[in-house]
Amino acid sequence: MPSVASPYGCLPMKTIGGGANINRTPYKIATTYSTGIFFGDVVKIGSDGTLQKDTGTATATPVGIFVGCQYTDATLGFISRQYWPASTAATDAIGFVADDPDLVFMVQSGSAVAQADIGQNAALVQGAGSTATGKSTVTIDSLNTTSTLPVRIIGFSESPLNAPGDTYCDVLCIWNTPWLRVATGI
Repeated sequence: MPSVASPYGCLPMKTIGGGANINRTPYKIATTYSTGIFFGDVVKIGSDGTLQKDTGTATATPVGIFVGCQYTDATLGFISRQYWPASTAATDAIGFVADDPDLVFMVQSGSAVAQADIGQNAALVQGAGSTATGKSTVTIDSLNTTSTLPVRIIGFSESPLNAPGDTYCDVLCIWNTPWLRVATGI
């Protein structure tokens, strides 16, 4: 499995202290927001105060990980789904976000990650999500010690199909600068 590139975005797992990740904080999505947001995408708060996909790679201002949305569709009525379809007209749109600043999440690496890479920082690799599955395709890559990179690798998935050094391995990460802890306002 880890020898196949099959990105699934960022999956909330737990908090740094080991507690269960149970938060799903609602944030407003602007009506007709023109970018699709998929389950597992990194999201931010835009300058208008609404939820947006964070398209940053080497830099990002993550509020958290998108885990679904709800809104009223003019034809279908109330909708609850795993992704935000681009340009949807809905004045009551709410996106749900795993936004704990101590969140630990799992993500696939775009290249091999060795045991010695624990503690390295990484850039995000953005991709188009799937409207068929509703899932993100975000991965990480470009490991180094640069402090401004958005994520830090803290471990590996405990799956028996995953091992340090495997190509496309599943790693556990944290945010280097979560939006909820950054002193500079938007």
